[in-house]
Amino acid sequence: MSVIKVNNLTKTYTDTEVPVHAVNGVDLHFEKGEFAAIVGPSGSGKTTLLNMIGGLEKPTSGSVIVHGQDISELSSGKLIDFRLNNIGFVFQAYNLIPVLTAKENVEFIMQLQNWDKKKMNERTKVILNSVGLGKRMKSKPNQLSGGQQQRVAVARALASKPQFILADEPTANLDSKSTTQLLDIMEKLNEEENITFIFSTHDQRVVDKARRVIMIDDGKIVSDEIKS
Repeated sequence: MSVIKVNNLTKTYTDTEVPVHAVNGVDLHFEKGEFAAIVGPSGSGKTTLLNMIGGLEKPTSGSVIVHGQDISELSSGKLIDFRLNNIGFVFQAYNLIPVLTAKENVEFIMQLQNWDKKKMNERTKVILNSVGLGKRMKSKPNQLSGGQQQRVAVARALASKPQFILADEPTANLDSKSTTQLLDIMEKLNEEENITFIFSTHDQRVVDKARRVIMIDDGKIVSDEIKS
């Protein structure tokens, strides 16, 4: 069963001298529990596509259907609520709140969702332990390495048990060791909790880990391979 259906998706930017067709007629389906990478050169449209799947950008035309809901037709307010309750985001720049501890950063989304305090505390401890940071819960972002900060970001994305995780270039600022650790953690969570991961990346290490590789160029899908 497809949890995400992308139908004839198009994004055209017209605020330039010549219209830019960033995404041009893309059709994609994603099943529950996939570990997929959208790859392509800079300017190929991969981040724009990921942003439209996550409701961060509105398509020019076409639809993004998540569990039967066409999110491209939602009002801004309903779209914010939908993202909050269904999608976990991991960004290249971590986007942690600098004045909050690792534990408080992970709890932030759950607080917005009005989680019971006891359940929130239990879930935060479990998820920080799962990414190897159970002993760094009280550390603030500036007390953590880049790799540790990105693991906090992954924990935050996972904590509220979203339908799927969208990760935009999550390894871009990490060294080789941190990248390996992060990918191993995400792969383990994918396998153990059946969480769907969709990456936008040009990092070969992510591509090697992915079980499905979607190549995009000039806004169009040029190949879609499921590894055996």
